[in-house]
Amino acid sequence: MTGKLAGQVAVVTGAGSGIGRATAALFAREGATVAIVDLAAPAAEQAAEEITGAGGSARAIAADIADPGQVDSAFGDILGELGRVDVLYNNAGVNSAGSVLDATDEDWDRCFAVNAKGTFLCSRVAARAMVAAGRGSIINQGSVAAVVGVANFASYCASKGAVVALTRSMSVDLAPRGVRVNVICPGTVYTPLMEPMLRARGNGDMAAGLALTTAKYPIGRLGTPEEIAAVALFLACDDSSFLTGSVITADGGMTAQ
Repeated sequence: MTGKLAGQVAVVTGAGSGIGRATAALFAREGATVAIVDLAAPAAEQAAEEITGAGGSARAIAADIADPGQVDSAFGDILGELGRVDVLYNNAGVNSAGSVLDATDEDWDRCFAVNAKGTFLCSRVAARAMVAAGRGSIINQGSVAAVVGVANFASYCASKGAVVALTRSMSVDLAPRGVRVNVICPGTVYTPLMEPMLRARGNGDMAAGLALTTAKYPIGRLGTPEEIAAVALFLACDDSSFLTGSVITADGGMTAQ
C-alpha cells in the first residue's frame, strides 16, 4: 500500500459488513485510523478486530445513525479519543421493496431516516470538525437508483435521490471551507443488503433474481465491495483534490445504456 491516508482519521458508517467493511479495511491499509460505526455492535467489533489483527488501527462504535443523540455521542467519542475527522464515508443504508402502489409508510420513513437523514446527521457533525481544521472529505453513498428508475423500489429510489441532492448542496456550502463532498452511485453489489432485492426480483428465487439483475449490466456481472471501496479511497485522498459535488456512477455500464 502507498499510505494515501497516513495519519488521518476516517469514519465509515455501516462498516460491519459489505462495502463499508471492505472500505474500512482498505482505509486502514492505507494508513488511516478507522472508526467503524455500525448498528450491530458485534459486527463492528469483529471488523475492528480484523483490522487490528492485520496491523491496522480501528475502533468499533455501535450507533443508529438515524438517531441524532446516538450520532452526536458516537462522534463525540471519536473526536474525544482520536482528536479529528479527516474522512467520512456515509455508507450505512437500508433497502426496501414496493412501488408507490404498495410501499408502506414504514418503508418510506425508515429509508429516509437512515439513507437521507442519517447521512445528514453524520455529515453535520463531521463537517463542523472538518471546517474547523480547514480540510476534509465527505463521501456519501448514493445508488444507480438515484439516477434511473428502478421498478418496485419507490422509497429506496427517493431516499437515494435525496442523498445525491444533499451532496450537491453540501459541496457548494463546504468547498470554500476546504471540505470536499462527493457521492458514489454503485450499481448492484452483492452484499447482504442486496439479497432481499434480488429475491424479490426473482419472485422469491434468489438465483433467478441474480440472473435478471446481472443481465442489466454490460460488464456481465455484479460489482464487488472491494471495487466500490477503491472508488471511496480515490475520493477520500488527495488524488481527487479537484472533485467536489461529483456523482460517480460505479455501475459496470448499467446507466450508460
